[in-house]
Amino acid sequence: MGSGSSMKFSLVLALGLLAFKAEAQRYDRGYDLSSRGDFLKKGTWMAGGTANYSLHHNDNYQFLIAEGINSTGYNLEVSPAFCYMIKDNMGLGLRMDYSRNMFKLDEASLNLGDASMQIHNYHYLKHELTTRVILRNYLPIGDSKRFAMFNETQLSLGLGQGKVLNGNGDYPLGSYDSLSSFGLNVCPGLMAFADEHFAVELSVNMLGLNISHVNQTHNQVYHGSRNTTTVNFKVNVLSVGVGLYYYF
Repeated sequence: MGSGSSMKFSLVLALGLLAFKAEAQRYDRGYDLSSRGDFLKKGTWMAGGTANYSLHHNDNYQFLIAEGINSTGYNLEVSPAFCYMIKDNMGLGLRMDYSRNMFKLDEASLNLGDASMQIHNYHYLKHELTTRVILRNYLPIGDSKRFAMFNETQLSLGLGQGKVLNGNGDYPLGSYDSLSSFGLNVCPGLMAFADEHFAVELSVNMLGLNISHVNQTHNQVYHGSRNTTTVNFKVNVLSVGVGLYYYF
């Protein structure tokens, strides 16, 4: 056997020994949940949710090229949820999201320099109900029984309606929208127990796939549709939610 063959055989043998040693050695990177203890035991129930309400009223308001804005509107979002721990630190449950948006513009004018345009009697109303099947995984921070990280995986189906009335012309014009949506989202977060049962949670919608379909009827005569597919992998500050939950 020549020197070249001996060198190749030695190299293969050394790589084989390294691979066997790496396979036999067990690395502890801190993700072994078996030693974390029971942060939430099997059989525990969770109930709670989030809520958000905002109201606005503009009286002769001016914004950029829009002048004399007189409008009212509100935004309501309610998201109750419950969950059952099917095993230690893992829960399966249901979340219901209801949102309702209303915007009514009495009048406004757009000043484009030499040209101007008047807008009045515009009314928009939309409401949607979304059902989400949720799977929650909890990871306690160290040996703490009060603080933990969690991840909520959501499989959602939503239905809704939208109406638009435009009275800006000689005759009122109206559109009716029928909404449907499907989504798969991943929402990580942090939680902290305020006492024995109540917990405050902070979560963010970071990864998701959402598919929506809109059927539109305009003036009870014309029909149209719109399909939208979005995939996101980013931290949206506007999607950060704070919730209050009760564990028992």
